[in-house]
Amino acid sequence: MLPLKKTALHDFHVDYDVVRLRDGTGMLTVFKNDRGGSIEDFVVTKVADGVGCGRGSRERHLGSMQLRPSKSFGLDPSASRLTYSLNDLSQRFSESARIVSFALATSALLVSGVPKRLTFDEIQSKTYMEVKGTGTANQCPTIEGGVDAFAFKAGKYNLKKLCLEPTSFTVKAEGVAKNAPAEFQKTKLMTRLTYMLDEIEGPFEVAGDGDEKDGIDYAAVTVQLPGGERVPFLFTVKQLVAAGKPEAFKGSFLVPSYRGSSFLDPKGRGGSTGYDNAVALPAGGRGDEEELTKENVKNTASSKGTITLSVTGSKPETGEVIGVFESLQPSDTDLGAKVPKDVKIQGIWYGQLES
Repeated sequence: MLPLKKTALHDFHVDYDVVRLRDGTGMLTVFKNDRGGSIEDFVVTKVADGVGCGRGSRERHLGSMQLRPSKSFGLDPSASRLTYSLNDLSQRFSESARIVSFALATSALLVSGVPKRLTFDEIQSKTYMEVKGTGTANQCPTIEGGVDAFAFKAGKYNLKKLCLEPTSFTVKAEGVAKNAPAEFQKTKLMTRLTYMLDEIEGPFEVAGDGDEKDGIDYAAVTVQLPGGERVPFLFTVKQLVAAGKPEAFKGSFLVPSYRGSSFLDPKGRGGSTGYDNAVALPAGGRGDEEELTKENVKNTASSKGTITLSVTGSKPETGEVIGVFESLQPSDTDLGAKVPKDVKIQGIWYGQLES
């Protein structure tokens, strides 16, 4: 709706005998300013139980929606003649339009929220444009049919298409309240929906163990704690070696440094390049102070994480298997300058076993 300037409006009335309108018919009304220009248009439509009022031709696609004057505009539908004050009508119509816009946005969010989980074949059958913007690219496939258990025989397999999709990120930190003990707190995702690991593969032995060899096995993620602190970390399962029963097989993996050795901080310091310490600090005699050592000496050493995977379903005829996982790993250390936080990641996983 175009903005209506109060100075351009006149307090005039639009009269029409509604009795002359047949059910389903209406009249287009155009509001004009003092120079004869068109400000806005709307349609008065006769319906079975009263009068409907809607936007003009620019909103024909919303024709199925009717704003009843008796509720939206404070009019009495039983009267045979309707009298509209333009200033009052424009104000009431703007309020109703905002309500309709909010309802449409809410319904769009409900429709475009979490997409339906597809099978591997269904995902492969879609084109790039059909997947783009739907959220499917950040979801692991599901299985139709199969059994609710691990139904593969003992032997050596090759695990392919391993996918890990986080559904929850929690960080162990002190609570917002004073003297609150450290516990895992819910977080808010600050990065885009690009945290899924996919196309991971490696040898897998039933009644043995499994090793991660290759694939898209890391993703940079940043979450925010309730207090506002942001925690970056590298979600990964690099060099995973897991063993155990299908109900819960566990393993450890390598967590590389969030930043590489060639990364330069705001003061130009890096692990393999850049300054040794912040410029002008040596002149003041503070270059070798112990409290600045962590900032000056960059540490790109890797750390360790652990993961537990459980099987919830499998389909031997296609070699597919799905389950849930829980991973515990450290967060970013800012190249050794900060103490890492424990990050717990929970989600679902999918894979294909080939003999």
